[in-house]
Amino acid sequence: MATDPKHLDFLEHGIIGRLSRLQLAVRNPMLGSVTGLHRSATRGASVEFAEYRKYAPGDDIKFLDWRVFARTDKYFIREFEADTNLRCYLVVDTSGSMRYTSTPGGGTRFDYARRLAATLAHLLVHQGDAVGLTLFGQKATDLPARHTASHLRQLYQLLGEAKPQGESNIVQTLHDFAERIRSRALVVVVSDLLCEVPELLDAIKHLRFYKHDVALFHLLDRQEFDFDFTRPVRFVDMENGADLITDPTVVREAYREAVNDYLTTLRHGCTQFRVDYRFTYLDQTFEGLLTEFMIARIRQARKGGR
Repeated sequence: MATDPKHLDFLEHGIIGRLSRLQLAVRNPMLGSVTGLHRSATRGASVEFAEYRKYAPGDDIKFLDWRVFARTDKYFIREFEADTNLRCYLVVDTSGSMRYTSTPGGGTRFDYARRLAATLAHLLVHQGDAVGLTLFGQKATDLPARHTASHLRQLYQLLGEAKPQGESNIVQTLHDFAERIRSRALVVVVSDLLCEVPELLDAIKHLRFYKHDVALFHLLDRQEFDFDFTRPVRFVDMENGADLITDPTVVREAYREAVNDYLTTLRHGCTQFRVDYRFTYLDQTFEGLLTEFMIARIRQARKGGR
């Protein structure tokens, strides 16, 4: 599949070059198909010692620790951490509301999401990990996780051709994903999360049940939070076309209270389910966002035993 260069304006190679000095780590042990950078959920024969366990008939005696035997007169096997590669699935919202921007001629929410997803995909493939892509609006488009250069070009092609439209179905998309992908993976969701929070948290809980490491990038335009309109405005739902004319000065206080309640509930739920929640405004640099994300995960992975 040929890749038209005009579709790749979301790739910024200077930023990719700076971020490539960091490793994108996982917080939980993974199950991969080839040797890689990440802790495995199984034990192997790498150089890093993990723990002892009692000898059982059939165990390879080359892993017996004779020093422990000399001290205890008991047989113990040395187990080691096995390194593995990572499978990451990028789940990107392509519903109509992702076209929103408060800046005339400025980048939309989807432009931000596409740049973020493409950069993560590039970094992961070039550190030897497999990346898959799910684009979801009213229906989902899936690309399986692989780690080849040709696969990365195909992923770019899908991102470049995607056009945000229709209604979001994020809750059902995440439930379907949890049932379809059972092997542990890093699941990165990029969306405006315009849905009912209890239903979203139920879908996240479903992912966590299968031990996926979930990262949530929540994209909002600053005007959606500040609601600083000064005169009556006609608001149009970008997903279903419904409209409403209102005076923002009348509803501003109630609106901001509702948004704060929504964000508080979402953050609390993400903390409860150990989800890596990243809230950002569209006027914040995605390089800074990804730098903080990657550094934090390196620290978390080290605390987890690396």
